[in-house]
Amino acid sequence: MLPYLGYLLLLLLSKPLRAKEVVYDFNVTWVTANPDGLADRKVVGINGQWPLPVIEVDKGDQLVVNMYNGLGDKSTSIHFHGMYQNGTNEMDGASMVTQCPVAPGSSITYNFTVNQNGTYWYHCHTDYCYPDGYRQALIVHDNNSYFANEYEEEFTVTLSDWYHELAEDIKPEFMSVYNPTGAEPIPNSWLFNDTQGMSLSVKPNTTYLLRLVNIAAFTAQYFYIEDHNFTIVEIDGVYTEPTEANLLYVAVAQRYSVLLTTKDTADKNYAIVTVVDSTLLDTITPDLQLNHTNWLEYDASATKPQANITVAESSDLSPFDDATLIPYDHMPLLENPTVTVNVAVVMDNLDNGKGYAFLNDISYTAPKVPTLYSVMSAGDLATDATVYGDFTHTQVVDHMDIVEIILNNNDTGSHPFHLHGHVFQVVDRYPPYGSDFFEFADAGIPQPYDPNNHSAFPAYPPRRDTIVVPPAGYVVLRFRADNPGVWIFHCHIDWHLMQGLAMTFVEAPLMIQEKLTIPADHYAACVASDVEHEGNAAGNTVDLLDLSGQNQQPGWIPDGFTTRGIVSMVFTVLSAILGMGSIVLYGLSDLKHAKKPETQAEVSGQGVQGGQDDEYQD
Repeated sequence: MLPYLGYLLLLLLSKPLRAKEVVYDFNVTWVTANPDGLADRKVVGINGQWPLPVIEVDKGDQLVVNMYNGLGDKSTSIHFHGMYQNGTNEMDGASMVTQCPVAPGSSITYNFTVNQNGTYWYHCHTDYCYPDGYRQALIVHDNNSYFANEYEEEFTVTLSDWYHELAEDIKPEFMSVYNPTGAEPIPNSWLFNDTQGMSLSVKPNTTYLLRLVNIAAFTAQYFYIEDHNFTIVEIDGVYTEPTEANLLYVAVAQRYSVLLTTKDTADKNYAIVTVVDSTLLDTITPDLQLNHTNWLEYDASATKPQANITVAESSDLSPFDDATLIPYDHMPLLENPTVTVNVAVVMDNLDNGKGYAFLNDISYTAPKVPTLYSVMSAGDLATDATVYGDFTHTQVVDHMDIVEIILNNNDTGSHPFHLHGHVFQVVDRYPPYGSDFFEFADAGIPQPYDPNNHSAFPAYPPRRDTIVVPPAGYVVLRFRADNPGVWIFHCHIDWHLMQGLAMTFVEAPLMIQEKLTIPADHYAACVASDVEHEGNAAGNTVDLLDLSGQNQQPGWIPDGFTTRGIVSMVFTVLSAILGMGSIVLYGLSDLKHAKKPETQAEVSGQGVQGGQDDEYQD
């Protein structure tokens, strides 16, 4: 009997514990919030609450999110940012890429295994709705991390920008002939854990894990804690060699985990300082508060002084260069890429006078059929990029290709680029963090990557899923195509995605067809949204190479017209129309009762009132 019991015990101990199922039921509705104390506004809530719940799972768990769209007037979805979705590409949540939008009154279930660890977040990926509050942290706990026994408690900290208007109300003014330069909408304020002026209560001589997530729509922020250093142990879900730092630059969608050891005494509180990267802002009004103070609270009864220091004024603080981090697993450089994608960021106008964003000459335009569903219905033609349309900028790659992305930036602003379904190696970036990183465009000449003249590649490049490409600089990224699926690569500044700054990778399409099954409720979401779910990018199911009727970007401005020229022409035409109208009104008026201006100032004053339509002009 005893030997038998011993055998059973050995069998139980040798069998891995069954991962648990973690279920969240989300009823997505509008609620009212006022996180900065300046204005009530509609926000996207879950189960009648905002801020939204932090999703927490353990590595290996099955995550199930049942989402009902109760918004009433807006379609939606959920993208689980940083989740590889290996084998579950249909759960990635990007509308018109891997699923149809979920219409009001409809439901969808996301169900996938979380075989990774680290700090992530979730957000809407439909019609630019996450600036309306539909975003929050997603944490994957790992009791086997190399630093698991080094800290006593953890904090999750989200950084975000905040607008007082709905994104749908901002868009018409942003994407407008009156904003030809594409100046991004300026946030009204910035939040720390969806509020301001909060405290993290700590004990002396104790080590904590801080998980930092930038869930903003636009702006990067600097983060530091007065008189404290910390140790970086994770970026974007990838463990790093422990590396000391005192200041982080956290771009939109990036994440860091750091170990923070508190001081021996609790005689004062220390400012947690966040500073907005003001180089991203075209206009800074006097009432815009760019520096914010929260507190590392040692003593609740002690004072909590404001920190008014800026990064530029601090001689002993410089942002840590994430391109110098070494992955803890020491994964070596991916050699000899089999596919090279060379694209340049360009911001320009099209013939409707509005500002668009391009990778080379393509401004991403969503297809009529989600790209994944085109893969599933294209048969052997799924390997032909033509099927996916001319304006999704699709690159088809084979299974296990080593893909190199050379991303040159011809723009004067920086861009945080994110790849779904993968982390990539950061092989090269120019210029590095330092005095030239954010102001390099002042030189006026973009510096494209030269494969014959570059710095030495690191032996163990850092890996992450979101990287900042500097103004007029470049990044070189590499990843292994080991995850069959449709993955979008895009700038995570939501306004730039609205302008079309994205492209698509279709990875091993025939393997997708073989291994993937799209659930019935996902197809039902297409029916409810009146979105086609078969055929090519144009919805053609008969001739998959016929793209007649596909969605496409507006036309190019004819040769000879510059951006300045077309804007000048538009305003000239408007002035002419207004002038003709004035003549007509003058001719029809009763001249005997018309008031004659008494001074030249009155004449000038009438002229001034006619030119205040451009909300975004400096």
